[in-house]
Amino acid sequence: MAVLGKIRSKGALLVGIIGLGLFSFIAEEAFRSCESTKNNERQKIAEVLGEKLTYQEFNELVDEYTDVLKMTQGKENLNEDELNQVRDMVWGTYLQNALIAAEAEKLGLKVTDDEVRDILNEGTDPMLRQTPFFNQQTQKFDANALKNFLAEYKKAQTSNPQAAEQYRTVYNYWKFMEKGLRQQTLAQKYQTLLGSCFLSNKVEAKQVFNEENLEADVELAAFLYNSVADKDVKVEESDLKAKYDELKPRFKQYEESRDIKFVSVKVKASANDRAALNKQVTEFGQTLASAEDPSEVVRKSGSSVAYLGVPVLKTAYPSDIQTLLDSIAVGSTTAMKENLQDNTLNIVRLISKQELPDSIEFQAINVGGETVEAAHVRADSIAKALAADASQWDALAKKYGQTGEKQWMTTQQYQMAPSLDADTKSYIMALNTMAAGETRNIATNMGNIILKVTDRKAFTTKYVAAVIKADINFSKDTYSQAYNKFSQYVSENQTLEGLEKAAKKNGYTVQDNADVRTMQHLIAGIHGSHEALKWVFEAKEGDVSPLYECGENDNLLVIALTKIHEKGFRTLDDEQVKEFVKAEVIKDKKAEKLMAKAQGVKNVAEAKAKGAQVAPVNQITFAAPTFVALSGASEPAISGAVAATEMGKFSAKPVKGNGGVYVFKVKTKKNRAMQYDEKSYMQRLAQRAMQAAGNFMQELYVNANVKDNRYLFF
Repeated sequence: MAVLGKIRSKGALLVGIIGLGLFSFIAEEAFRSCESTKNNERQKIAEVLGEKLTYQEFNELVDEYTDVLKMTQGKENLNEDELNQVRDMVWGTYLQNALIAAEAEKLGLKVTDDEVRDILNEGTDPMLRQTPFFNQQTQKFDANALKNFLAEYKKAQTSNPQAAEQYRTVYNYWKFMEKGLRQQTLAQKYQTLLGSCFLSNKVEAKQVFNEENLEADVELAAFLYNSVADKDVKVEESDLKAKYDELKPRFKQYEESRDIKFVSVKVKASANDRAALNKQVTEFGQTLASAEDPSEVVRKSGSSVAYLGVPVLKTAYPSDIQTLLDSIAVGSTTAMKENLQDNTLNIVRLISKQELPDSIEFQAINVGGETVEAAHVRADSIAKALAADASQWDALAKKYGQTGEKQWMTTQQYQMAPSLDADTKSYIMALNTMAAGETRNIATNMGNIILKVTDRKAFTTKYVAAVIKADINFSKDTYSQAYNKFSQYVSENQTLEGLEKAAKKNGYTVQDNADVRTMQHLIAGIHGSHEALKWVFEAKEGDVSPLYECGENDNLLVIALTKIHEKGFRTLDDEQVKEFVKAEVIKDKKAEKLMAKAQGVKNVAEAKAKGAQVAPVNQITFAAPTFVALSGASEPAISGAVAATEMGKFSAKPVKGNGGVYVFKVKTKKNRAMQYDEKSYMQRLAQRAMQAAGNFMQELYVNANVKDNRYLFF
């Protein structure tokens, strides 16, 4: 009881301590929750219709598409531009699918498994042509081949994990294509439904036929806008305001953009750098000319063109090398040549030039053994058996656990490889040079391969050439000097005014780049400028950036942010908007002057007397704008006015156009000798409706409140 009393006597203090402890616990959890929320926001790469897309989710989509490229195009590594293209493709696909899926869900549209099965069984969808299960002979997708593959893959997962691993690439590719097929089908359903909302009828079809086929020839008199000097037109601020209000919908932008000025310096090799490189490449060229194996010389030279030592197509070489190959004698080596386009020094030695098949059909049996020597002995035995009776091929292949089936090799499959080992070279050389029906036993470091060529097609010229292509690079000293000079320029000029004043003195040029958007990836197309782009969208007007090293480690960059264009309507204060509006006002005022001059003109002769230029314009229809050579402008208003004027009549009043003010006399009006086909025109109107429906994505995008933060990550 004494203890209880003691606790009670300290009750207020204990409550305070417990409360403080609880507060600390709650605050800690709230802090963790807040940090978690911030981390989630930092990982948000985009938001569409309130749904967040994380960096990890987006990267998974990019990896999925990249794997498809690797399989279909044989690309292992993508450069910066290619990777940005992939990301843009993935983003565009994701955005379209998300917007359509949301609309389809509201409408109850979906793609069922039965529908996909029907598409596969029909086998004619263009998308299916890109799969391994498309039969080139029947020109249809082989649904049975797909079923067999999926069954084999499922079986291999438990019975043969190694085979399952080999199948997985094809399986993943198919799942990607299947997903794309479902998304494409859903989009087609939505577009078809939307297109069906645009109705056409027989009356409209007949009207369109008449508009297209009733054509007129006119004598046109043009009072051109350029006949009135700009200085003779007075533009008031009120004129600009009124025209801006009239054209305001044109100036709406759906995402923020920014204007910048920048100085970019590309570091180049000095005279000393070039002299040293010329000497080095010349020495490599002399060694290359007499080398028994050019591969080591090409490798040491740092050439950007790999030497494979096997026959390849001309397209395997850069374009400048391609132009040389047919002008070089076999066995000769060129003098050093400079290519200004890619900034390289080049030497070529042509080893061989032969007419060889581009496509080779062959069979192969891989022969192994407990040792390499044992494999050689076994292979010799198989080769002798085949020499005695070639019909044993299938049986022997089966005996050693292989199918020995026929397969094709094309030059494209190997010619862009970065390197080839000795065994692969022997293999490729044999296939290129063997005659149809010939069998050859090839020894490798791991055993033997017995090859039989069964067919050779598409004979073409193939080359074996050793190429030294050396970049004309600057030295460390040259870069250091350029960096120090530019760094001093940036540090001494922390305002745009300062950058502009000091630029000429330092030999630099200040450039403009208007309407920079986050989707660009780069500043002014300069590689490696992603960090600079991030700065642009974090800076305030008037800020000057730090110095950025970008490009291929050869570019120095500084930026000044001059203007921020918020999402919404661009104002009349915007220089670009004001210039556009002013040009329209000037055109209107010139039109007023010329309309007044043309008013009351009763024929072409009177118009000519008042300064109009005259020329015939033929085959005018209501269905298309009229092109007027006198003004170089497309004039829809003339098409409408001519359609409303009877043959032999002069225009009732002057027509205001894009290039001038016009009056005309309709000389002839006649129908083309065309037969009206009601069914055909109804189909055309339906197709036109589908095309109109195809513009729905922009409207969906505007309403989706899309937040695109990709620039923060890539």
